[in-house]
Amino acid sequence: MKKLLYFLILACFFSFYPFLTQAGDIKQENLLSVNFLRNIPLEINLKIGSNNYALSKATVEKWTREKSELFYRPKYHSEIENPNFCQYKKSIICSLFFDARKENHIQKISTLELDEKLMRSFLDDLARQTDKDPENAKFGMENGKVSVFSLGAKGTKLNKEQGLQALLAYFKNSNWGTSINLPYDESEPEISTGSIYNLGINSLIGEGRSNFRGSPKNRIFNINVATKRFDGILIKPGEEFSFVKILGEVDKEHGYLPELVIKKDKTEPEFGGGICQVSTTAFRAAIYSGLEITARRNHAYPVQYYNPQGMDATVYVPRPDLRFLNNTPGHILIQTKTEGTELVFQFYGTDDGRKTKVIGPTITERNPDGSLKATFTQEVRDKDGHSIIEDVFNSAYDSPSKYPHPGQTLTQKPAEWSDKEWKKYKKENNL
Repeated sequence: MKKLLYFLILACFFSFYPFLTQAGDIKQENLLSVNFLRNIPLEINLKIGSNNYALSKATVEKWTREKSELFYRPKYHSEIENPNFCQYKKSIICSLFFDARKENHIQKISTLELDEKLMRSFLDDLARQTDKDPENAKFGMENGKVSVFSLGAKGTKLNKEQGLQALLAYFKNSNWGTSINLPYDESEPEISTGSIYNLGINSLIGEGRSNFRGSPKNRIFNINVATKRFDGILIKPGEEFSFVKILGEVDKEHGYLPELVIKKDKTEPEFGGGICQVSTTAFRAAIYSGLEITARRNHAYPVQYYNPQGMDATVYVPRPDLRFLNNTPGHILIQTKTEGTELVFQFYGTDDGRKTKVIGPTITERNPDGSLKATFTQEVRDKDGHSIIEDVFNSAYDSPSKYPHPGQTLTQKPAEWSDKEWKKYKKENNL
């Protein structure tokens, strides 16, 4: 029993011994000298591949916080005694072994600690700016042959965990260079320039057209911006095409101007107005190419730009979307162009002998308020005459008066409004 007690006393003594002899066990992983911030450059260049991003001294300052602690240092002579040293250490062993005569040898040591949570948050934001998906090579048709007009690019993704360690090592080693290389991972595009001879593209399989005559300049501008997103796109065999996915973000930052769009119960200006001209043309190209349509919605009311009515496709990020399936044996190459005021989508692919017949569109109902219904049928047969697709597309359009333009007022109650909402609206607009 005495031996056990003696062992425990020794263990406690040696566990406290560092406090009595030196600065103690300071965890050095994220601790830096208090002079650290005086020496770092005002701006550090973060290199991710060939790209450069600035890390300011002000940002680094936000990552640090001062950490102070008292330690017994025999060779250090403080001007002020520290009678509360053991209370500060919160140690019973300290009060047993610490001699009060040593109280004027207590030194306060200050360090700076890096906050990894804030650093990780910074790297998360940086990754959102720098990460890039791989870009497939884009191809065009020239003299009846497929040719490359846009090289593919590898995708890059910031390795945030290794990036954190690179930052910590830079600050800990205090080399104070002006650049830090942050690790990143690369990914290959699905379709590279080497794929050109294996695409199976040998003919024009279908074409879609629509006329935007009379469109205001902002609408024409938006049509051109959106159309460029689709020129040279390849659709793999069996792949489902998503218009919204390829289109991407629609806002000022992505090059769009405000123009009228149909939204809920009114027609109002919004960035990207006119994009449905592009989706409608793509829809028609898919129909005439004999492809299987998996998602399509008509507009809320008849729009002159989409004549003949019944063959339009409205889109809005993230939905509704226009989607169709490449049910051909080869890749499909999308080519776009403008002839006067006519937008053209051409689908090039593998001619497997299929025949496509479009019956309609036909107006089945037309009302005095401008509302109407239309229908058309897509019939696709293989080279042996067997039916592949027989799909009927029905469209029902509301009266345009239910979706007033800016400065206009509703003359009919929208279907989704309650009587109370309609009564309030009429009162506010003196109807």
